[in-house]
Amino acid sequence: MFDIDFAQSVQRIAVAFVPMMLGMVCHEVAHGWAAWRMGDPTARAQGRLTLNPLVHLDPMGSLMFVITALTSPFVLGWARPVPVDARWFRKPSRDMMLVSFAGPCTNFILAVMFAVLLKVLVHVLPHQMQQGIFFEFFLNMSAIGIWINFTLGWFNLIPVPPLDGSHILAGLLPPALARQYHQIGRYGIIVVLILLASGILGRVLWPLVDGSARVVTSMLGLAI
Repeated sequence: MFDIDFAQSVQRIAVAFVPMMLGMVCHEVAHGWAAWRMGDPTARAQGRLTLNPLVHLDPMGSLMFVITALTSPFVLGWARPVPVDARWFRKPSRDMMLVSFAGPCTNFILAVMFAVLLKVLVHVLPHQMQQGIFFEFFLNMSAIGIWINFTLGWFNLIPVPPLDGSHILAGLLPPALARQYHQIGRYGIIVVLILLASGILGRVLWPLVDGSARVVTSMLGLAI
């Protein structure tokens, strides 16, 4: 039984690797690009506006991807955050909110793109090409790409520092309260790990991810 479960987990990692890597890298590039458009050249100057995954990899985020792929019903991970300097912004609170939302928004767009790819594979590709190990791999990769990117998007919108949702919430708070709120950022990763281990994170994320995936696939005439 262990061998079967382990083999299935390894296969899951292989199928999830491309959409996960694409989701994490594009998420960070979107932050850097949005910051650059708002006037902050930091990420661009440090070479972070690139799709080269080696520039963005984070050891802890990569380890979390492997652990959740092996043990969890949903897959999580993160890349190394791009540097953002709000002092370059004309309206720091507003611009930081937009920069923070750019990452999750990109994941939502990628989820829709994977859904469209799945639609092409199932309903557009000639029947004679819908067979073999490569077709099955891309079919599974497209399906899990939907779930992974909706998971990344909603996960990062959770208002726990240093996740993107915390910056969006801070932009809505009075300045003094926002500064106090950011002080808990040093404990943010610990809070996230506790939420994950307790199952609370899954109970919060699952309805959002499942609902989003079902809406998009239903609009495209796909059954999941």
